[in-house]
Amino acid sequence: MAAFVSTAASASLDYPEANTLVPDGVKRYEVSAFPERVVLLPGQNSATEHSVSWRTNSAVEHSIVQISRAENTPGLHLTAYQVTGDYTVLETENGVAHHHQVVLDELQPDTLYAYRVAGDNTWSDWYQFRTPATEFADYTALYFGDAQNAVRSHYSRTVREAILTAPRAKVMLYAGDLVNSRYGVHDDEWGEWFDSAGWMGASVSQLPAAGNHEFVEDEHEYRHLVEHWPAQFKVAGNGPEGLQDTVYYVDYQGVRYIALDSTEALQSDEKARLQADWMREILADNPNKWTIAFHHHPMFSVSLGRDNPPLRNYWQPVYEEFGVDLVLQGHDHTYGRGHDIGVAADPEASGPMYVVSVAGPKMYLVSEQAEQSMNRNAEDVQLFQVIDFTADTLAYRSFTVTGELYDAFDLVRNEDGAVSVTDKAPDTPEIRCTNPSPMRETRCWNGTELIHAPVSGKGD
Repeated sequence: MAAFVSTAASASLDYPEANTLVPDGVKRYEVSAFPERVVLLPGQNSATEHSVSWRTNSAVEHSIVQISRAENTPGLHLTAYQVTGDYTVLETENGVAHHHQVVLDELQPDTLYAYRVAGDNTWSDWYQFRTPATEFADYTALYFGDAQNAVRSHYSRTVREAILTAPRAKVMLYAGDLVNSRYGVHDDEWGEWFDSAGWMGASVSQLPAAGNHEFVEDEHEYRHLVEHWPAQFKVAGNGPEGLQDTVYYVDYQGVRYIALDSTEALQSDEKARLQADWMREILADNPNKWTIAFHHHPMFSVSLGRDNPPLRNYWQPVYEEFGVDLVLQGHDHTYGRGHDIGVAADPEASGPMYVVSVAGPKMYLVSEQAEQSMNRNAEDVQLFQVIDFTADTLAYRSFTVTGELYDAFDLVRNEDGAVSVTDKAPDTPEIRCTNPSPMRETRCWNGTELIHAPVSGKGD
């Protein structure tokens, strides 16, 4: 019988908390000769540029990608060419790692490629990805809220269900807090995140935004970006001065994605204003069919006791002036969807649609204001979102981790360029917390009490 199985009800909460599946003293994610944590990120002009990042031990001092147009034959080495890059040294509890980054900037649009990356006298498996077209064409993207806690244990099924639901998705977008970064085992947490993403991280274009848990506080309580972020994610790098690691935009097959750093914005009015001014510049000349902004902290909070006025002061006017279609967010560990939030929800309102979602197991409680003013909200449910882009319609669908449709709407662009909303949410009750013994008054689940939670009953 497993060590943590108990016949007592879970209400006692006397079992140990944990944030990863890695036991104390075990090096599950020790660096090695084998290339791992392979991740594919689009450049500003994604039809011709992507970057690839991966990790090895310090013996590997060459950063090499072999890439070829994908063919049916296994003889990919006969047509592959070699691209080299650089690496960053990062020492963690799992050893001294070389984090490699290679830019592939001579790609052909709408072309299927196969590539592999180098280890120490070995290679990764061959991965495939198709570059986007230069002009708009229909495609599907996936959006995830916070993973953060118990990532391998609980978040992994969310991301796997998502790719089963939308197996040809071309983009996977993350609204921050990919990991927790609070217990001194940062590398194990990142190991679990990459384990959960698996081959998808290397084959589907990844668009991450940094959350507050991608930052750690110094002795002055100022938050600084963790070293893992720039080592692992070579984003487009076209953001404002000083924020290029976390603020960027990508044009992907007729959609402009804008990643913002809400953590820095909430620490500094100057950095909030800097990002707003930068957005005005890149939105003043935007030829794309659809525009998506994504960042961690919500414009309109869903959970109890939270509010982010600087984002409304600096960013909301830009969204409205330039017609941003959809704003994707995390942080609140609940679900909420609506327009400029007033006294009551209006499914026919216009302007940017704001969404907050959660993919991992940490769950908060919905505020009374959010219940009254948002079109749809939820507690205690892990979700992923499927977004289908066509020339005239952005179809948004939010699914539970068990594959049930929870929320849906269409944004329809009319002949005059205006966007109207068609609410397609199912006629089902909104989900509320079912945990009989929450660890905190404002939370349904803390996220760290779940890995070793005892079984409290027998099945049917």
